[in-house]
Amino acid sequence: MVTPNPGLQVLQNQLNLPKKEWILEIELNGKMKFEHLMNTIYHQFGICHKVLSANVEYVDGRSFGAVQLYINVSSEDFKQLEFYLEKNKLLSTTVEYTCRKYT
Repeated sequence: MVTPNPGLQVLQNQLNLPKKEWILEIELNGKMKFEHLMNTIYHQFGICHKVLSANVEYVDGRSFGAVQLYINVSSEDFKQLEFYLEKNKLLSTTVEYTCRKYT
């Protein structure tokens, strides 16, 4: 008997969700390393991102500064990412990115 993979069903449902483009600015306060944060966003949440700017300083192995990311995600994935950032006490601000398309 073949049983459906529930993870695959969730993935298929996520593929149909509309996505929005966002610019996410995260303030690094020494609680999490910059590299760990980028790795978590990509591997745990499956969110591909582009680093638009990063001003990161390292003091005693801790990351301080700010980073701006461009992400294209569904609202559900975005809410999960916001919850994660809030849980880890990382301040973040977001701006919906809209690009004019000329024809």
